[in-house]
Amino acid sequence: MSVKAAVAALRNGDLIHLPTETVYGLAARADDPAAVVKVFEAKGRPRFNPLIVHIGSVEAADIIGVMDDRARALARAFWPGPLTLVVPVRDTAAACDLARAGLDSVALRLPAHTLALEVLRGFGGGVVAPSANRSGRPSPTTQADAFEETGTAVTVSLDGGACPVGVESTVVSLLGAARYLRAGAVTRAQIEAVIGHLAADEAEGHRSPGRLSLHYAPDAPVRIDVEVPTEGAAYLAFGPTAYAGPVIQLSATRDPAEAAANLFRALREADRLKPPCIAIAPIPENGIGEAINDRIRRAAGFIG
Repeated sequence: MSVKAAVAALRNGDLIHLPTETVYGLAARADDPAAVVKVFEAKGRPRFNPLIVHIGSVEAADIIGVMDDRARALARAFWPGPLTLVVPVRDTAAACDLARAGLDSVALRLPAHTLALEVLRGFGGGVVAPSANRSGRPSPTTQADAFEETGTAVTVSLDGGACPVGVESTVVSLLGAARYLRAGAVTRAQIEAVIGHLAADEAEGHRSPGRLSLHYAPDAPVRIDVEVPTEGAAYLAFGPTAYAGPVIQLSATRDPAEAAANLFRALREADRLKPPCIAIAPIPENGIGEAINDRIRRAAGFIG
């Protein structure tokens, strides 16, 4: 389907599948509570969990939120790209209360995907686009996976190919002290190189999407940091393995970026085998490994 059809659907208050470089989004116009509620209903998402508002330009971000010097510096460095900035809300009509979970802040992102930018610039306003899975399920990184999860809820499903990043965006709060709320492809070290030290997230985690404890979860129980899987487990390997059971490689060459891009696809593939459990190999914590480990811990229900 076309960009024109997607823009028309958004203007009509309908839902679309929006491909981005991170994951496929279930998108609706951010200024219309009736459209936003369709997102929550399609996902079964808790309504206290805020949504990221996607915009097509830095100028559009400045209309919806208050972009201070730090925000502008990060935008110059990483936008378009997989970075979300939590800033004070400026225009509460452009990002409705339901989209912001009633908070006085708004999460903004300018994605790097060409098709997403065409839609966002064609629409002209903010668009909420949480991952197009049912709440708590692995995020879709292909159109087929997005359609399997929420295809009955959308009017238009765009195919932008496989998502090259494969994990949700980094989230940084700029409300007072800068805080690293969610790990992603833009690392803590990269952020600190631009704006200096990041404080611990402390009590601000509620301002970031994806912070529920049991998140990204397949149906099978998940075991993490597994060197030797138990018999029958579906094993998400990171590099060579001697395991004789079903093996799905995150990266045969132990490349963390490749593992990130493959993570949700691998979880889905493993879950379709209906194993007694899904075992995941240890992943180094450095760089994008922090984001991967954050997602798999949530899949296992280990983070509150």
